Amino acid sequence: MPSKPRATEPYEMATPTDNSAGITLATPLDEATAQRISKKQWSGLEALGIATVGDLISHYPRRYEDRREFGVMPTGPSEVAVCLKMEVVDTRVRRLGGKRTIFEAVVDQPDGGSALGGTLVLRWFNLPFMSKVLAVGHELVVYGKTKQSGQRLVMDHPDIEIIDPDDPVAARIHLDRITPVYPLASGINQRRMRTLMFEILEQITDDVLPDLLVPTPDWAKALKIWRARALRQVHFPDTDESLLESRRYLALEEFVALQLNVLQRRAEYEKKGGVARPSEGFLLKDLLNSLPFQLTGAQLRCVDEIRSDLISNRPMNRLLQGDVGSGKTLVALSGMLLAVEAGYQAALMAPTQILAEQHFLGIQRLLEPLDIRVSLRTGSKHEDGFLPLMAGGEPQIIIGTHALIHDKVEFENLGFVVIDEQHKFGVSQRSKLIAQGHVPDVLVMTATPIPRTLTLSIYGDLDVSIIDELPAGRGKIVTGIRGIDKTEKAAAFIRDQLEENRQAYIVYPLIEESEKVKSLAASVEFDKWNKRFEHFECGLIHGRMPPLEKEQVMKDFRDGKLDVLVATTVIEVGVDVPNANVMLIYNAERFGLAQLHQLRGRIGRGEHKSYCVLMVDPKNSEAMEKLRVMEETTDGFKIADADLRMRGPGEVLGTAQSGLPDLKLGDLVTDTDLVKEAREIAAEILRNDPQLKQPNHQTLAARFGGGRAGGQLS
Repeated sequence: MPSKPRATEPYEMATPTDNSAGITLATPLDEATAQRISKKQWSGLEALGIATVGDLISHYPRRYEDRREFGVMPTGPSEVAVCLKMEVVDTRVRRLGGKRTIFEAVVDQPDGGSALGGTLVLRWFNLPFMSKVLAVGHELVVYGKTKQSGQRLVMDHPDIEIIDPDDPVAARIHLDRITPVYPLASGINQRRMRTLMFEILEQITDDVLPDLLVPTPDWAKALKIWRARALRQVHFPDTDESLLESRRYLALEEFVALQLNVLQRRAEYEKKGGVARPSEGFLLKDLLNSLPFQLTGAQLRCVDEIRSDLISNRPMNRLLQGDVGSGKTLVALSGMLLAVEAGYQAALMAPTQILAEQHFLGIQRLLEPLDIRVSLRTGSKHEDGFLPLMAGGEPQIIIGTHALIHDKVEFENLGFVVIDEQHKFGVSQRSKLIAQGHVPDVLVMTATPIPRTLTLSIYGDLDVSIIDELPAGRGKIVTGIRGIDKTEKAAAFIRDQLEENRQAYIVYPLIEESEKVKSLAASVEFDKWNKRFEHFECGLIHGRMPPLEKEQVMKDFRDGKLDVLVATTVIEVGVDVPNANVMLIYNAERFGLAQLHQLRGRIGRGEHKSYCVLMVDPKNSEAMEKLRVMEETTDGFKIADADLRMRGPGEVLGTAQSGLPDLKLGDLVTDTDLVKEAREIAAEILRNDPQLKQPNHQTLAARFGGGRAGGQLS
């Protein structure tokens, strides 16, 4: 097929000046387009959440293809996806036995041969209908990675688009430009989505797309871009530069909307007015004098920040960040004692019973010499009310799980609330506990180090205290990655440590085997470890065990009656055994890096050198590379940053509980400068329009209003 003359200029979008059709963002899509939208296409659009003009133009491309110049077909495997213009020269269906098939389309470059005289084979497995889609003579745009299969260069399940030579206008929308590629759903294809988008953007006028980011006239002039242009260019960019500029503008808009909500919540919380809870600090001094060690400088700094909040009339709303083993609980306890001395009750809510019990045992032990009444409340059927109660009346410190808010716990005078591992609670759960006091001071804790960008975005309405120093006397932790096939060598190493009177954890991702998930399970492997360590005592702990049985196993391990604890991630938080210095984590690739760091934090708590061994499938080179950062550092912030880059903030923090905003273009991990700029713009907007009465500010504030939990505590 002869090649067609190439257009010398891209097909640029017109900017309409007459909105005679009266199209607005709320106009239903079928009323705004002259093209018929079939029932099948409507199904695809509805699956994408698209019903109106506004829905459509906020459905941004997931990537772009530069179709101004196509590259030469690779001669070998490609590490990155390539975009090529090809012609189908042959097709065939190969049968693999049974109903399994491969459809193959042999393609070559349209000028009759690649630069080096080779062809490329496009393959689709078990999709025989492709034989009705592609035919010899079709010109295609092909996107995918090439690989070697025997003597042939192949591309499996590539993205393809058939070029229609008889539609020159459509060709200019889809070719000879930086071309958008959209997220799709079954029923609508790229060409239809792109054509529909192009048509709507040509019809809609700039006055329907007013600027939202206008804190001051001078700032508006400095932008050099406006919202209408940004929206047109992010879909159909003229240049690489205009694409970057437009994407940046719209991402900044998202971040400003997010920051307006954060700063408004902060202002509303402070308007309530707090209660000053001053004390002399005698109880705190007694506690610190009774400890066999001194608090670190970072801990003392955080205690001072909390005390400053307590003596002010402004309600405390503070996030306490600290790496595994940094001593957050002791800082929180210091705050609770200051509140108790001021005449108030304090409550600590933990996400799991095992952690609540650990907090209770540790705090009760520390406070027993001070005659402070401490009680525990969890959802265990074995408990009846507050257990145990010390003589002298109502408990002064109450520790519990969700039971603190679900079991009608009566507080006499709640003035200080601590939420541990706060991202595991929803806003309503935290609010219910806080509502049981009169504007109590609130401290939320997390052992997941959070980069500053995320802190500003997710917890920007909180003051932040960071414990960035580990206590002295902690043993060094050595981390290594090994294949599961090295289990017997790992067992021999553990045996050597056990003979030195050390203890070990062996962690699995599952309690029992699953047909759906290929992974080892604790309950199945426990018997094998019992046989390997027949001269030592092994215990098993997992989340389905009765609470009293779990507590007994933990107590036996803490007391040294058990040498090895085979466990699930139930031990991720709450277990502190200084003598345990070895941890094997099986199928480590199934965990996030931050979770692995949490698990690893169970060892290295004593003076002995500790060892964490990450056991993975030796054939999984990708997992090996992902876990390499665990070998390189024990810095929780570096690990959290790597985890965020690999998995995104939703996976790391838990989208449901953290209430992450629905950002379409902004990236909370990489857009550090934009987040800071958005903070300044949002603050300026609120200075000029504190009630957000201007329509564009109302629109901005509504973007994420009510949809994000984050650090909201009231």
